[in-house]
Amino acid sequence: MAEHGPMARKSLADLTRGSEADRDGLAKTLGPWSITALGIGAIIGAGIFVLTGTAAARYAGPAIMLSFALGGVACAFVGLCYAELAAMVPVSGSSYAYTYATLGEIFAWIVGWDLILEYAAGAATVAVGWSGYAASLLGGFGVAVPPRFAAAPGTAVTLADGSHATALLDLPAALVVLALTALLVLGTRESARFNNVMVAVKLAVVALFVGFGAFAIDPAHWQPFLPANDGGFGHFGWSGVLRGASVVFFAFIGFDAVSTAAQEAANPQRDMPIGILGSLVACTLLYVAVAAVLTGLVPFADLDVADPIARGVDAIGRAWLSWPVKAGALAGLTTVMLVLLYGQGRIFCAMAKDGLLPPAFGRIHPRFGTPVMSQLLIGAVVAAVAALVPIGLLGEMVSIGTLLAFALVCGAVIRLRATDPDRPRPFRCPAVPLLPGLGILSCLVLMAGLPALTWLRLVVWLAIGLVVYASYGRHHATLGRDAPGR
Repeated sequence: MAEHGPMARKSLADLTRGSEADRDGLAKTLGPWSITALGIGAIIGAGIFVLTGTAAARYAGPAIMLSFALGGVACAFVGLCYAELAAMVPVSGSSYAYTYATLGEIFAWIVGWDLILEYAAGAATVAVGWSGYAASLLGGFGVAVPPRFAAAPGTAVTLADGSHATALLDLPAALVVLALTALLVLGTRESARFNNVMVAVKLAVVALFVGFGAFAIDPAHWQPFLPANDGGFGHFGWSGVLRGASVVFFAFIGFDAVSTAAQEAANPQRDMPIGILGSLVACTLLYVAVAAVLTGLVPFADLDVADPIARGVDAIGRAWLSWPVKAGALAGLTTVMLVLLYGQGRIFCAMAKDGLLPPAFGRIHPRFGTPVMSQLLIGAVVAAVAALVPIGLLGEMVSIGTLLAFALVCGAVIRLRATDPDRPRPFRCPAVPLLPGLGILSCLVLMAGLPALTWLRLVVWLAIGLVVYASYGRHHATLGRDAPGR
């Protein structure tokens, strides 16, 4: 009798058979560089161009360098687990698919539903940041973006004549999401090529900033390196380093998106570990370097702005760097949106193929080789959210669900080592269960550093998801569909 119900688990054989290209139509076009670039494209973006300054000013001061290092260490433990699973079972769906195979249908639904929110909120947040940089860059060329159409409804704006009004919608944020959605619909190879170019541009700009900024650092700005706690949890001191790490973990959300490309990797057993671990190491080093230079150029209390890197460029005193930095910020934020929209589309598609969402969202277009319906729905929703919701509300929901999914992936490695020890593992996470256990602990510690309101919003979203699962997914899941009670 087929296993069915919330605790039903997919076998690894089922997952592997489901990864055949001729079964689902996804073309195997991505090599190790493209996968690494996808990771860098998703990870290097908002963290450097927006969150570094905010977290330093509000939580950790110059010790934001330690916050990024802490986030990188947590991701290193998780990355080793992801690399083992992605090489062993190269399927679409990332942590959703791994959870389905190890913990069962209900936990897979929770992770998938959670990631839908995380990716959508993340992409919308970055779109709003992109809108701000784009308006600034266009303004420098004499092209004025009407303020009432460049911010969320209700936001106070200043018009060209000096009068004040409230914004109606953030049109540039919506338009960039729709443009990237169209690119993703046309094909993975085309999207990857565009992403590779954008990654090269933003890495060059980051290198320029670090290279020139290193010679203009004032060490006095690093004193005190760890500002004293002001009496509240997360407001400087060591608790501020933890809060800073929890907040900037938003920057690492693209790390999960890399694994969604496993089914389109030309040689996943080789390419996925290279892409996952390579992008993680590169990005963590870049974050720490940028945080060190930025806090050495500008007093940390002055960095609570939307464009902290631009503030750092002003402190360097080289006016010609301003335009490349803004262009690099746009490139960086563009690649983050591209990979988040890509990853969410693949997770949505995988859930639909499993019957947990309507089947139309799991169909692959015969010409483009992409999940067109999934991508179009996601693009429309994210564009609407980016146009209408303030960035402050968007940014608060991104980290906590990602940390939850990462912890479950670490648990999946421990479980599979016990339940299927003889299965070939082209890449093996060392020191199991110690390192996966440290990954789980790191994620839980970072989750504990987030505000209570963030936890409440997560609980509400998951409660909505359980209602959707009980009313639709539970009765339409393909696993054990022919069993009694389906």
